[in-house]
Amino acid sequence: MTAHRTVSLSSARRLAISKQRLAGPRNQPDADTILDTVRDLGCLQLDPISVVARSHQLVLWSRLGNYNLADVDKLLWEDRSLFEYWAHCASIVLTEDYPVYSHRMHHNLTGDTPQGARMREWLNENRQLCDHIMSEITEKGPMRSSEFEDKAADEWYSSGWTSGRNVSKMLDTLWWRGILMVAGRSGIQKLWDLTERCLPQWTPRDVLETEELVRRAAQRSLRSLGVASANQIKNNFVRGYYPGLTGVLRDLLAEGLIARVDVRNLAGKSGGDWYIHRDDLALLENIEEGEWQPRTTLLSPFDNLICDRARSETLFDFNFRIEIYVPKEQRKFGYYVLPILHGDRLIGRIDPTMDRKQKRLVINAVHTESDAPLDSETGSAVRAAIDELACFLGASQVQFTGQVSGGWGAALQ
Repeated sequence: MTAHRTVSLSSARRLAISKQRLAGPRNQPDADTILDTVRDLGCLQLDPISVVARSHQLVLWSRLGNYNLADVDKLLWEDRSLFEYWAHCASIVLTEDYPVYSHRMHHNLTGDTPQGARMREWLNENRQLCDHIMSEITEKGPMRSSEFEDKAADEWYSSGWTSGRNVSKMLDTLWWRGILMVAGRSGIQKLWDLTERCLPQWTPRDVLETEELVRRAAQRSLRSLGVASANQIKNNFVRGYYPGLTGVLRDLLAEGLIARVDVRNLAGKSGGDWYIHRDDLALLENIEEGEWQPRTTLLSPFDNLICDRARSETLFDFNFRIEIYVPKEQRKFGYYVLPILHGDRLIGRIDPTMDRKQKRLVINAVHTESDAPLDSETGSAVRAAIDELACFLGASQVQFTGQVSGGWGAALQ
């Protein structure tokens, strides 16, 4: 294995997109493929906004096409191959990765961070609420947060939306520590139960030392990204939970498991050395030899490819910010904007809304990047992606109601 190699920006992008399962022919979208997709991505971020669809549903659709949502529920609530926990955000994660997350659960219980100390103090002051929740769940089984009495002695305070939500904060604390799990959902409402009653018998129970945890997590993170800097590795998978990463990367380099790469013509700051995993060198070589099949698709605002905004700017020269909390008159692109992936470039974004009552996908606006190809062939590919999304959502009609910038107007409408 070479110690250092140079790759073109196009090859780096194509490797990243391939590792994200956004290139090449799609596999049969069944439960096994969904599970393999989560393995490659590491996690699926959860978000309650459903103006189009839930984010994790869109992330899978971008990769699999029109799949059965019931397969995800089966993996979560019947097979228990997946569960909800904190990865780079609140996410759907793999049960087979439980040792990685149990390390974090233990750290949340015993760690000496200021946040952890504050949580322990608040929990101790509100032991009656904690005991009430635990006894109710133990006796009755899975329960919604609304079914618990607020017996907090000291109200939880924060500058955010959780302030005063004592029951929810206690449930999240017990979840964060691995004592409770989400056992199911009623709509978007979580059903809470004891972790010991949720995990299947085959769940791996390895107790990882911190260095081994970081070795596993860093390699998983890098492999899902294709090529990445240390900061990008740290911001992916178990975001921010990489103690001693510098030393681990040094050891992985010495062992030949990863190698340094120089990516030519990056759009932004490189962020230091970039790396590739040994197991992805063959794929990179195939890409450099022209073996790559592009796709055109739409991405969730929280898609794994773009969830690290700084990486998106550096690698794809694509500035993306979510405008959900921006006043309507100040939004530049729209409320819930989906970036357009076309081959190895992010060429624009659409602002859609799903009108479920009328079974209509409304496209409020289409924006193109300054260097986007504006030919009719590209426009037709974007329209095909929009139609595929409409089919997945069960829409019988696509309606364009606002601005369509660039030269795609005729192809789109």
